[in-house]
Amino acid sequence: MNRTEFVIVTAIILFVAFALGWATNWLFHRFPRVRQSDLSELDRMAQALHEAELIRDQAIDYVETRERDLTNRLSQAEAELNAAMSALREARVEAEYYRTQAQGLNP
Repeated sequence: MNRTEFVIVTAIILFVAFALGWATNWLFHRFPRVRQSDLSELDRMAQALHEAELIRDQAIDYVETRERDLTNRLSQAEAELNAAMSALREARVEAEYYRTQAQGLNP
C-alpha cells in the first residue's frame, strides 16, 4: 500500500467515524431528556396506581367474602326450606289421614 492509498483509507475511516458520531449525537439529542417535574409527576402517578391496586384488592377480598357469606346463607335457607317442605308434606299426609278417619266415623 503506497502513501496515497493510506491517506485515502485513513480519510474514509475518519469520515465514517465522524458520520457515526454525528448520527449518534443527533439521535441522542432527538430524544427529550426527563425533567425533574416529569419525574415527580411519574412518582405521583405510580403512587396513585399503587393505591388504586390496593383498593382494588380490598374490593375483591370484600366481594369474595360477601359472596361466601351469601352462599352460606343461601345453603342454610335451602336446607330450612327443604325441612319445612318435608314437614308440610308430612302434615298434609297426617291431615289427610285424620280427615279420612273423621269421615269414617261420621257416616
